[in-house]
Amino acid sequence: MTSHPKSDPSAPACRTCSKTDCSAGQRRSNESDADFADRQKLESRLCRIRHKVVVLSGKGGVGKSTVAVNLAVALMMSGSRVGLLDVDIHGPSIPTMLGLEHHTLGGSDGEIAPADVDGLKVISIGLFLPSQDDAIIWRGPLKMGAIKQFLKDVAWGDLDFIVIDSPPGTGDEPLSVCQLIGRLDGAVIVTTPQRVAAVDVRKSITFCRQLQVPVLGVIENMNGFACPKCGEITSIFRSGAGKSIANDMGVPFLGSIPLDPQIGEACDSGQAFVRRYAASPTAALMRTIIQPIAALT
Repeated sequence: MTSHPKSDPSAPACRTCSKTDCSAGQRRSNESDADFADRQKLESRLCRIRHKVVVLSGKGGVGKSTVAVNLAVALMMSGSRVGLLDVDIHGPSIPTMLGLEHHTLGGSDGEIAPADVDGLKVISIGLFLPSQDDAIIWRGPLKMGAIKQFLKDVAWGDLDFIVIDSPPGTGDEPLSVCQLIGRLDGAVIVTTPQRVAAVDVRKSITFCRQLQVPVLGVIENMNGFACPKCGEITSIFRSGAGKSIANDMGVPFLGSIPLDPQIGEACDSGQAFVRRYAASPTAALMRTIIQPIAALT
């Protein structure tokens, strides 16, 4: 039988904080020494991150990664220390959006150094691939293991926010994030105006409720076309789905983002739109949208 060392109630639970009641210091029943040490390492990372926000959508192609990148950069521009974690294992797009396709990760002593984009700390499975054409062909346990490593072994340091970009749906990746982190400050739900997107996006809100994750609000992306010459917004799809979802399901509506050609240009050039085109009306809308999230501090 394995002998469990007694914990000193007056000692800090881990080496990164002075809390004596931290759950990292309490061994769970039937927890091995290795599992206990592993969990302590994970929780010692997480306790240095004040707010954890996940970006979700039940539908692909709604611009969720674009929202995640610009949310993270806008929070950083407001003075917060921010990390961006891409847990889209099969379709990581964050490296392309931030110009990190050829970035080489470093690290030492068992730690992984995240990529640094003007102060924004970034990790994505795409940064580990020898070629951007390589495919990840993994089932659930391998994906959860990778996400755990991103949280546990990456030297995130002290952050005000970590923004987590999830793949579409309510499967392995968002479930792993919720299980590993334990307590998320909330989820931002992204939709587009069409009903076919809204039907699936509602499932993301149900997912959050079942896992007791607060919904910070719904963002309706691609709500009309913003003319690059005059700035006038012309409806392409039927608008209002985001607000309708929020009203029907009793969650906040954060706002709408138009389909702006400069957003696509910024993403393709590896720069965050909200920073490159900070003076544009669409960037101003984005900054307004993130205010309730920034207020978490």
